[in-house]
Amino acid sequence: MDNRYKAKIGISIGDTNGIGPEVIVKTLSDQRILNFCTPVIYGSADVINKVRKALSAEHFHYQQVGSAQALLPKKVNLINCWEEDIAVEPGTPKPESGKASLDSLLAAARDLKAGLLDGIVTAPIDKDNIQSEEFKFPGHTEFLTSYFDAADSLMLLVSDDLRVATVTGHIPIKEVASKLSFDLLIRKITILQESLRQDFGILKPRIAVLGLNPHAGEKGLLGTEEVEIIRPAVMHLKDKGHLVFGPYPADGFFGMRMYKQFDAVLSMYHDQGLIPFKTLAMESGVNYTAGLSVVRTSPDHGTAYDIAGKHIADETSFREALFLACDIIKKRQAEQKPVLK
Repeated sequence: MDNRYKAKIGISIGDTNGIGPEVIVKTLSDQRILNFCTPVIYGSADVINKVRKALSAEHFHYQQVGSAQALLPKKVNLINCWEEDIAVEPGTPKPESGKASLDSLLAAARDLKAGLLDGIVTAPIDKDNIQSEEFKFPGHTEFLTSYFDAADSLMLLVSDDLRVATVTGHIPIKEVASKLSFDLLIRKITILQESLRQDFGILKPRIAVLGLNPHAGEKGLLGTEEVEIIRPAVMHLKDKGHLVFGPYPADGFFGMRMYKQFDAVLSMYHDQGLIPFKTLAMESGVNYTAGLSVVRTSPDHGTAYDIAGKHIADETSFREALFLACDIIKKRQAEQKPVLK
C-alpha cells in the first residue's frame, strides 16, 4: 500500500435537524484532517451552507463534485443528494429531515458498494422518521448488514483500549433472553475475534463475556441462561485454545474495572454494554460495525435534538469515528499488500 494514499471516506449527513451537520462542519473545519483522508459529504450544499453560516465556521471549506468518480484530493468534497431546498429546523424531527438522511445514506452506501469509497462514517439518524419502503430497519447496523449481504455483524463500541460489543442489538429487552443461543454466541464471539485481529491488530485477543442475569445467574438461582447457554459457549471456545473468559456479573465487572484486563468485552444486550461504555467514554466513543466486508463507523451519540441548533455539540466522537475508519482501512489494505520476496 502506498503510504501517501489518502482513504476516501464517505460521510452521510444524518438527520438534518439533528446535530449531524454541525459536528460534520466542526470536524472538517480543521484542515489537518485532509492529511489523513479525502472526506466526501453526502448531503446538500444548501444545508451545509446554512450550518456553516450559523456556526461562523470561517475555516470550513468544501468543493462540490458531481460524483465520487470526480473527487478532488486535499479537499473536502460534497455530493448533492437532492435538488430541492429543505427547511433546517434544529431540534424538530420532520419527514423531510428523515428523507434527507435516507437519501444521503443510500447514496454513500451505493458508492461504497461500487468501490468508489474506502469506508463511510454515518452521522446520527432518527430511527423513527427515517422509516420508509427502502428502510425498514431498527438502525444503521441492521441496514448495512443487509445492504452488504453480510451473514451477520456486530455492534462494537470503541474508545482507545476500551471495546464493548453486544450480542443482541436494537430489540426490546423482553426479547433478549429468547434470542440468546449457543450458536449465536459462538457466531458473535467469532466475529469479534476476527475484527480484533484484522481491524485492530490484536493477534491473540482476550475477550470477556458478561452474564445476562444479576450476579451472572448465581448458579441458576437468578436465571439459567449462564448455565445453559453462555458458559457452554465460553468453554467450547476455551477448549479450542481461544482466550475467552466468563460469564462475569456485569455490575462487578465494570465496577472493579476488570475491563482493563481484556481486549474486548461482549455484553448480552444493548444497554448492558452501552451504559457503562458511554459513562466511561461518551465524548470519545465510536460505534464500529464489525463483520462487514466494508468499513463503517459512526459517533456513539444520537441526533441530540435537545441541543441541535444551539451550537454546543461536541464533535470529538465524530472526529474519532473518522480517524478510526482511516486506521482500520489502512490496516486492511496493509494485510492485502503482496509480500515481497
